[in-house]
Amino acid sequence: MKGKKIPGFKKMSSNKKIGVYTKPSIVYIPLVNQNDDNITLLVKKGDYVYKGSILGKRKGVLRIPILSSVSGTVIDFVERHYANGNIVKCVAIENDFKEKVEKEIKRKEINKLSKEEFINIIRDKGIVGMGGSGFPTYVKYDTDKKINTLIINAVECEPYITADFALINEHCEEILEAIDAILDINNIDEAIIAVKKSNTQLVKILENNVGSYLRMKISKVPNFYPMGWEKNLVEFVKHVTYKKLPSEKGIIVNNVATIYAIYEALKYDKPLVERVVTFTGEKLKSPQNVLVKVGTPVSEVIEIIGGYKKYKDLLFVAGGPMMGISLPNDDLVVSPNLNCVLALYDKKEELVTQCLRCGKCVEVCPAKLVPVMVKDNINKPERLKELRPDRCISCGLCTYVCPARINVREYIKAAKERLRGE
Repeated sequence: MKGKKIPGFKKMSSNKKIGVYTKPSIVYIPLVNQNDDNITLLVKKGDYVYKGSILGKRKGVLRIPILSSVSGTVIDFVERHYANGNIVKCVAIENDFKEKVEKEIKRKEINKLSKEEFINIIRDKGIVGMGGSGFPTYVKYDTDKKINTLIINAVECEPYITADFALINEHCEEILEAIDAILDINNIDEAIIAVKKSNTQLVKILENNVGSYLRMKISKVPNFYPMGWEKNLVEFVKHVTYKKLPSEKGIIVNNVATIYAIYEALKYDKPLVERVVTFTGEKLKSPQNVLVKVGTPVSEVIEIIGGYKKYKDLLFVAGGPMMGISLPNDDLVVSPNLNCVLALYDKKEELVTQCLRCGKCVEVCPAKLVPVMVKDNINKPERLKELRPDRCISCGLCTYVCPARINVREYIKAAKERLRGE
């Protein structure tokens, strides 16, 4: 396993309870899933929608619904920034603040659901990977392969993000109940909750609650980045590796926020229409975790929690500083895969020099690439294919360690896009 210990800034947001802002006057629901905006639209202007109504569906194999986070009226179709940095089409819905749903279901014994019921629920309620991937969660469970181990990724290795920590801190019992139900429903032998051993507060919370669940255990992982990357995690926790998916080795990995969304879907039939987002960074007056509706303008949330400090230069990032996307402003809306919003000092571009051929980017790359060679061969498609930039996980370590201040990650990203277009 390759990686690097990097400074952390989690105390900015981890010492407060989760704030709540769930009453925006208008939400802008992105018509996109993962990075796929090939969506069949199912509503028009003037339509009344309920909380959880289907606004559109992703085409193709991995069909997942795009859901309304409020009840109200469709008033427009507009463009807004999405978590991946792209400007995407959104459904604008005027909130009537009534939180109407078409039907309400509460289930007491969620452990007794069948596997088919479980898969249908988490698919129809739009549950996706909330650590940033946005991958439809039902796909991981919709398999005939025997799953032996469920790994809950509570590592949060990005240096600022504390959304999962906040969820465990305030909803540990519900998260453990969900894990227990997932094990029963899917006939999984064990659950392993992976957490950094340096996060002693989180370890203590889990140790105080896991005891009665005999099939669950805690794995304390090293404090380096990107320990939370799925392949690193599986290798450390289970001492195995895989080619494409952990299910090849009988393993499923979910992060904490996804597990909590599954709990709410199973227990209360609640669709994925809100999530906890870490709003943090040196330029915010009051960094904190906030429960927000999907489609809420980020600028609105920042204003509600106290706004910006009065400094000139702002670097705005969707996601963490390592894997996130910098944006020109805060014209961004909350999506299920947005786990963090960063407002940082914009350090003016440091002088970029020629590559020193030091090899540091190669030493730290967890995907075992040669980033400098990808950069050097950016205009040579055949050579790029051999260098496999498609394996890049966009962790940003190559840029982080580069003494020449070259943004190596952007070269890798450009190489991946170039090969996709071939």
